This record gives sequence, structure tokens and C-alpha cells, in this order.
Amino acid sequence: MCGRGGGDLLIGVDDKGRPMPGLKAGDKDLLKLADFRDSGQILDRPSMTVECAVFKGETVIRIRVEASATPPVRYDGVVWVRPGPTTRKANRDDERVLAERRRALDGPFDGRGVPGSTLDDLDLRLFRSTYLPSVISPEVIEENGRPEAQQLNSLKLADLAGTPSVLGLLVLGYDPSAFIPGAYIQFVRYDGVDVGSAIVDDQEIRNNIVDLAGRLEALLKGHLHTRVVESTGFRERPQPDYPLAALREVCMNAVMHRNYETSNAPIRILWFADRIEVSNPGGPYGQVREDNFDRVNDYRNPSLAAAMKSLGYVNRFGRGISRIQSELTGSGNPAAEFAVDDSSWSVTLRRAG
Repeated sequence: MCGRGGGDLLIGVDDKGRPMPGLKAGDKDLLKLADFRDSGQILDRPSMTVECAVFKGETVIRIRVEASATPPVRYDGVVWVRPGPTTRKANRDDERVLAERRRALDGPFDGRGVPGSTLDDLDLRLFRSTYLPSVISPEVIEENGRPEAQQLNSLKLADLAGTPSVLGLLVLGYDPSAFIPGAYIQFVRYDGVDVGSAIVDDQEIRNNIVDLAGRLEALLKGHLHTRVVESTGFRERPQPDYPLAALREVCMNAVMHRNYETSNAPIRILWFADRIEVSNPGGPYGQVREDNFDRVNDYRNPSLAAAMKSLGYVNRFGRGISRIQSELTGSGNPAAEFAVDDSSWSVTLRRAG
């Protein structure tokens, strides 16, 4: 018998679910079974009780095991799963799902409070002028009349005690990287095709999402080269090396999907003479795998994704890759190349010929 809240193991019942008469269980037997909890064979240590019980009129031993708050749980160093009628050793994907279930029990990382931060670390003028009107209609704001602390709390930007959340610092923080070390973008422009080439420009962008978007767009536009190409009917049209819309989509998706919890590495934009490489920490998450990332969507930072959608930095959920490829095709660039592994994503855009 099992469920999301835990499960029962009955000793003294056969494979067909029938109790076996004559089971004798004394205190020593119960203690011996209970000792498994503290033996170190099961890690993390389970919460369990062992007792005699009556099942279909016969005495059995009932072991009640509560669901672990810190999966995956290992027995002698091995994780076991039961996806159907059989039990088997967990594979990498099984363990990834269990680890994500553990994090889900604490809520998404982007909604957690950041110890040591205060409301003084948030740009509250930006909150009032830009963020609040983008996520709540003016009529609702006027009708509710909530104090600002309650508004911040209801939007998952801070708790009622005034501690900003990860989301609050990313969206409104004066310097998010002061509390979330990897929350910045490193931009390097090379005068060549490899990292041994001379560096033309090297910048770090350590702004909140709102200010970052404006600064990043100006930076990308400043490095784009546009040439005039022939069009139909003796007409000419401007042709940039890369479509700005595709560049913006790649960069903002990296901001939205990166792993802010366990990596201090920045998002990197490396601009070479023949290509642009954008990489961010954080491999596939949730339902997303290396073989389906272009078709399936899941969100490591769901509150951040919602905030970026409200602010207009994401047009539609689940359309990022298709939009990137469409913009590149329309501009005459080769298709984007994606490299995905357990810990990172990398996207390469090739210059238009």
C-alpha cells in the first residue's frame, strides 16, 4: 500500500494479499525491524514506525514509512524506483526527477527569501513605475489599495517581514549579483574566430532584469554590422549580420532558464568574427531532456518566467526556439546550433553569408 504521503509494508502477508496465520511477533522482532531506520543502510534516514496490526482478522507486522522530504533515498548506495508493477534501479533521469521533487517540496528557488537582503536592496521606484503596472491592471491596484509591503508579498517579490525573494532581487535589485553570485552577464567581443584573438570589448552587466534588458539591447545593437543587399525590382535593403530579434530571444531565454541556485558562473555571450556563442548554467529541467528540448517545455524559475512575460521580454511560453530559428531563416542566417548537457546550455548563431 502506498501513496504520496508514504506507504505501508506488511510482514505476514503472502504475494496474493492473504494473511498468513500464526505469525508471532514480540518486542525484540519489532525492535530489530526498527533498527533498519538507524543502521545507515537507508539514506537519508527514513521516518518510520513498526507495530503489530490486524489485517483481515490476522496479526501482521505493519511498517509505516513516511514519504521522504529529501529524495532520492538510497539503500546501500542504490536508488530504487517502482514506476509500475516492478521495482528496478533508478537511472539518471529517475534520479533527476526525484531530486527535482525534493526541490519542489521547498517551492521553486526563485520564490525563496534571500537572507541578509532587505527592501533597501530593491529599486522600489522601479517597482511602482514599471513592474506593478505591468503585472496588475490600474483598476485592480486602485481598488485593492494594498500597502506596498503586501503588494510585494502578493507578487512573490518579498515576504511580509521585508526580506526580498530571489525573484525580487532579480527583477528589482540594485545589484542582484551581490546576493545571487551568478546573476550577471559577461560579454566579450573578439577580433577573430577563437578566444586567442584580440579582445575588442569586454563588459559585465550586473543589472536587474528591467535595466539589463535595455542595456543589453543597446550593447547588441552597437556591435551589429549592417550591409546593403540587393532585393527585388532593383531595390536594396539593409541586412544585419544577425537578426536582433533572434539575439534578444536567445539572451533573454538564457536569463529566464539559467540555474541561479547552485551555479555562480555567469551567462556568457562570446561574439566572434563568424559567430556568437551564448551559454548559461543549468541543464534540462523537469520534463525537458537532451532529446526533446526543442519540443517540450518546463520552467526551473516559474515566477521569473511569469515576470518576464508580464514585462514583455518573453512573447509566448514555449516558442523561444522556434522563434529564434524563424528569425534566422528570414534573415538569411544558418539555423542556430544547440549543445545541451547535464549542467549547461549553449547556443551558437552563425553570421549571415
